[in-house]
Order: sequence, then C-alpha cells, then structure tokens
Amino acid sequence: MVTMEPIVVGEHVLVGVEVKLPKTTLLTINTSKGYIMCGALDVGLLNEKLGDRKIIAARAVGVRTLEQLLHAPMESVTTEAEAMGITVGMTGVEALLKMI
Repeated sequence: MVTMEPIVVGEHVLVGVEVKLPKTTLLTINTSKGYIMCGALDVGLLNEKLGDRKIIAARAVGVRTLEQLLHAPMESVTTEAEAMGITVGMTGVEALLKMI
C-alpha cells in the first residue's frame, strides 16, 4: 500500500510517501529540489552511477515512520547535497530546510 501525506517543516508543506512492502517499509520526504529517505536509499549508486543527474538526497537508517525520518540524523548524503551544506549528522528537518 502507498500512502502520501503532507509534512509540515517550518512554514513549508512537503510530501511524505510511505510504501508498505513485504517485510519492509520505504519512507521518503521530498522538496522540489531533493529528498530524504530511509535506509533503502543507495547513496553510493546516486553518486557513482547517477552522478550526472546531480541528485540532492540524504539517507537515515533505522527509521520506521515519517516522523522518525524527520528527526533522525542523516547517515549519508549525496555529493550534490553536501555541496548545498547538507552534512552527515544533520536531522531530517535540517536537511530538508536546506533543500527548500
């Protein structure tokens, strides 16, 4: 099942998506420029194989809800996200605000 819901970050309304799969749930919250995602995101692939796309993204591990994703520290970030000032250890909220 796929669920979309508005996520308020500061004064901005973003899109949260939850995809329930067998034995796992995919979570993402996106802005018009980039997104944060659960541990299923392969930052290495985005940097190495898809680097020409300049994807702005960050990953948190061990999260099970969109709320947890907002407050979890980012475990890894893409090169493009890093260029925008998004760093490992930032919370999801902090990373999203830099993506707006």
